[in-house]
Amino acid sequence: MFGRGLIKGLRTTWHLGLGKAITEQYPERRPKLPPAFHGSLSLDPQKCNACGLCARACPNNVIIVDSERGEDKKRYLSAYTVKLGQCLFCGLCVESCPRGALHWLPDFELACYRFKDTEHVLYKRNPEGEVSKGA
Repeated sequence: MFGRGLIKGLRTTWHLGLGKAITEQYPERRPKLPPAFHGSLSLDPQKCNACGLCARACPNNVIIVDSERGEDKKRYLSAYTVKLGQCLFCGLCVESCPRGALHWLPDFELACYRFKDTEHVLYKRNPEGEVSKGA
């Protein structure tokens, strides 16, 4: 009994040519991700009207939308920040966006050493009016 289980386990681990390989050689080959994969968030600031529906739909309150009112009384996006360290990757923010400004990217390499590095600034308007996009 002990020998048979050991042989079966080693056959799975060593890929002795007795079946289909079940491991992926990750750094050399990237995995094929499904189309509905939830990786990192991407924002299209031209589509965003700073309504804040995405921030209200988020169950963990990880999205911060800063806006300003212009001379024409319309709301304009000034900053968009996401705390991915607390994100559930549920997709409610993407679904609730009425203009389709939020999208999922197939980027799953989001590990970092410090918790403060999990805060991603997707958009920030400088005081001079210049626009800077973060990753």
